[in-house]
This record gives sequence, structure tokens and C-alpha cells, in this order.
Amino acid sequence: MENLPITKRQKDMLSILYRYIKNEGYPPTFEEMRESLGVSSNQSVIDLLSKLEKKGFLKSNASAARGITLLPLGYEALGKPTLAAFLGITSAGAPIDPIEISGEWQQVSSDAALLREEVFLLKIHGDSMINAGIDDGDVVLVKSEKEFISGHIVLADIDGERTIKRFISDDQPPYVYLRPENPKYSVIPATDKMRLVGRVISVLKEGYWKAVK
Repeated sequence: MENLPITKRQKDMLSILYRYIKNEGYPPTFEEMRESLGVSSNQSVIDLLSKLEKKGFLKSNASAARGITLLPLGYEALGKPTLAAFLGITSAGAPIDPIEISGEWQQVSSDAALLREEVFLLKIHGDSMINAGIDDGDVVLVKSEKEFISGHIVLADIDGERTIKRFISDDQPPYVYLRPENPKYSVIPATDKMRLVGRVISVLKEGYWKAVK
């Protein structure tokens, strides 16, 4: 990844992307980007997007319609709050297949620290985390992580299915496992098919974000 300063034209493009995502709930089409930039060629748009991607301000998915995502460096360049995407519905019960939801974004914080984080939103289905203050129907904010500490509430992928649980690493069997915060559910021992995706850092309650513990 190149570590180069952003040009005015590139920042204009970032601003256009941010405005559309914030106001419409999804990135603009090529036609909308052309009109906003005042250019007639798709190639001009493609070149700008490519340079922004190489510099780490965004990532694009050519196989997805409107498949553009602003990265933390992009929000930092704009000095704007992170807009977290609703990636789907996940389980706080038995693991369930992920359900993809497109076109829904929400401003999550004006905290400058979150500008540098990769975050996303998930809606909870189930009651296995109620004693941690995470109830059925709640929306949680998840931060992508590579390292986890025992006690973190995590989003785990188990053979392609997602679940929210508390990660535990202990010196007693089963040693490493996912623990529900509801006594009617059993722990889930770690296996080679389990992958920790991110850490749940807050839950939306009555219009306010509350830290999870």
C-alpha cells in the first residue's frame, strides 16, 4: 500500500462517497460519481477510485453493485465520523447462517478514535447474552480485531455461521471456549472451525451507545 498524501481531486471523490453513503445509505453509481465530479468518462472515475484504493482510503468489490467501502484512513482524511455498515443479523443463541443486509448505514460515533477503526453493525437475534445487557433485537457495534483477551464479548464464525458470545481462555477444561451470558445455554468449546472475527464494543440502547463489559 502506498503511503502518499491525498490530492484535492481524490478528496473530492471521498467527500462524494461519504455524502452518498450518509444520505442515501449506499455508495453512488458511476453515473452519479461522474455527474458529481463534472466528468464525462467512467475511466476518470475508475482512475480516481484505483488511486484511492492503492493509498488505503477505500476498498472496492468489482463483483458487487455499488461495492465501495470507505476505510478508516478515508474517514480520517475527511475528518468525518465513521459510518458503520449493517452487515447482517447474527445470533445470540445457537449459531445461525449470516443474513446479508445491504444499503443500511449509521453514524456510530463522533469519537476520533473510531475514525481509525474498522467497525460494523449487527442486529442480534436470540437471548443468550441477556446477562451482558445484549437483548434480542439489539444492534451492536463490532470492531475488527486480530487479538482477543479472555473475557471479551466477540463475534465468532463457526464453520460459516455467526454467533455473539464471551470468549474465555482458561486453565481448566474446556480451556478455550465461548460462554453465553444466559444459564440456559451451554458453552461452545473451540474447534479448528471456529474463527473470532471481531470484538463487540457497544450496544445501542434507547438511542444511546453503551459500552459492553
